[in-house]
Amino acid sequence: MTDAVDAVEQVNALGARWGRELDFAAGQVWTALGVWPLLAVLAAGADGPARAELGGALGVPAERAPSQARELLARLREVPGCTAALGLWTADGVAVEPGWLEQLDASLWGKLTGDEAKDRAALDGWARERTGGLVERMPVELSGALLVLASALTVRTAWAKPFRPSRSRTDQGPWAWREFTRLTVSGPELYERIAVAETSAGPVTEVRVAGDGEVDVHLVLGAEAAGPGAVVAAGFELLSGAARRTPVEGLADGEAWPGLALESVESAAPRNSGVLETVAFRVQTEHDLLARAGVFGLGAAAGPGSHFPGISRSVPLKVGGAQQAAVAEFSAKGFEASAVTAVTMTRGMAGGGLLRFRSRRATARFDRPFAFLAVHRPTGLVLVAGWVAEPASA
Repeated sequence: MTDAVDAVEQVNALGARWGRELDFAAGQVWTALGVWPLLAVLAAGADGPARAELGGALGVPAERAPSQARELLARLREVPGCTAALGLWTADGVAVEPGWLEQLDASLWGKLTGDEAKDRAALDGWARERTGGLVERMPVELSGALLVLASALTVRTAWAKPFRPSRSRTDQGPWAWREFTRLTVSGPELYERIAVAETSAGPVTEVRVAGDGEVDVHLVLGAEAAGPGAVVAAGFELLSGAARRTPVEGLADGEAWPGLALESVESAAPRNSGVLETVAFRVQTEHDLLARAGVFGLGAAAGPGSHFPGISRSVPLKVGGAQQAAVAEFSAKGFEASAVTAVTMTRGMAGGGLLRFRSRRATARFDRPFAFLAVHRPTGLVLVAGWVAEPASA
């Protein structure tokens, strides 16, 4: 059995294990091919339990995996309509081991400047260029990142006989059978803009989306049984002070509020973060690989300690994040799909000398009908109010 055939079987096996872990209440798209090569080169630079666990997820010994990954990607690049690329970015002070870099065979080795806006623009530009614009944003959190390792895959094909146009649909919830795009924004500032309240409509969750002028948009989500008019009214109560907001800082982990999840997580920096997932109204998926760390062999690699001396001896490294952004479009004329998978590495603890932090994360998901109020920030004047009954067609 050749290395390439062996790798194909192991990539397919990883994809099957991943698929068994997913929630199919809504549409899903994922590619193990975007993950496997990254796990292969991580394993080559790992030691101890992290190396053993990564090897188990790969299905091949860590020392063989990089060559198999290179051969697999080389063959993929020969397929008409397919592209594949690997990218590496490192921060100043991170000296990469030459032997590991040779095994990586990255098409780009860039630098992280420490300016998150500038680094974000460079990484997003790479993602767009390598996917032909199908994936517009690198799925990474750059705070504390010392190294970013990414793959980009794109597949395109045209049908020999075109199909009749039709829409892709979800099958559950108020927006079942309607196509929509999820929009996500996150950051420490969003943590301060999420609040909950008991109102005349019952419990609601409110998120203030800040505009760059003087207008903000407040999104208000009520309980599933709450009527639209009541939820809109609750939004006005919040602005007038008739209903008192409770910031998420005052809530306990796991408290039940509409669309809101509160949890404490390990963080590379001592700051809380907020996440908003809502609709602009096309379907694509982002996967947090660390949420299923066991599937990908990343449990030990993301835990306390320094796990990758084969990548860099100048600074202790651990996996700080691992995500995949994937999109697939099936049309009357053809099919195209793309995915960008990224692993960020942050400073690990060498000899117990570095502190870790516990931070809180508040995630608000507006994936069913909700109210919105466009508000003049200085005065609190509601300029426009409304109700999103269904997502716009993608």
